[in-house]
Amino acid sequence: MTEPHRPIRSYVLRQGRVSNAQQRAYDRLLPEFGIAFAPELLDLDRVFGRSAPKILEIGFGMGETTAEIAAAHPENDYLGIEVHTPGVGSLLKKIYERGLTNVRIVQHDAVEVLTHMIPLRAFDGVHIFFPDPWPKKRHHKRRLIQPAFVALLVERMKTGAYLHVATDWQDYAEQVLAVLSGEPRLRNTAAGYVQRPDSRPPTKFEQRGLKLGHEVWDIVFRRRPS
Repeated sequence: MTEPHRPIRSYVLRQGRVSNAQQRAYDRLLPEFGIAFAPELLDLDRVFGRSAPKILEIGFGMGETTAEIAAAHPENDYLGIEVHTPGVGSLLKKIYERGLTNVRIVQHDAVEVLTHMIPLRAFDGVHIFFPDPWPKKRHHKRRLIQPAFVALLVERMKTGAYLHVATDWQDYAEQVLAVLSGEPRLRNTAAGYVQRPDSRPPTKFEQRGLKLGHEVWDIVFRRRPS
């Protein structure tokens, strides 16, 4: 008997402790800044209450970088997708502390959100910072950046929209570069990797790693006219 086809997943659920502060933010603020998953297309201008450039972030972790970027660019709207409750609670807490109005959150699988909720050519930019590297070779098939996922993502990007991926695993960086280079609707903005743009502030974890000699690879592509 053959094993049934398993859909691509952008995550694996892990048990994580939710702090009291994160839980309070989650309970109080998710109804205001969260968007419940539903198999119907979003009107993003209506969601944010204005017409502005829309940036997608997949897997925002604890939301440190998301909040910092959103605070630095109030002219943009940011839609973050994350499945882990501690991270969602953490970002909601940061939204409240910084008084941000340009961030919304969907707590669900990114593949299903893109497939069922996001219109074509909706985003001006996409951030995928430090996706799960699945370091063991037998687990590489679980990595998010695969041709089928990139094809799905590109359809939701406007002409000229950028896709920015960062990772601290060299073999994943090489895979990302190869997969994005193989998507005909994308073009690399550099000969290979780029230096970290000022638009991506380094996380505390990243800064500690850099001090220890760890490297980070940033990759930025743009959608071609079509």
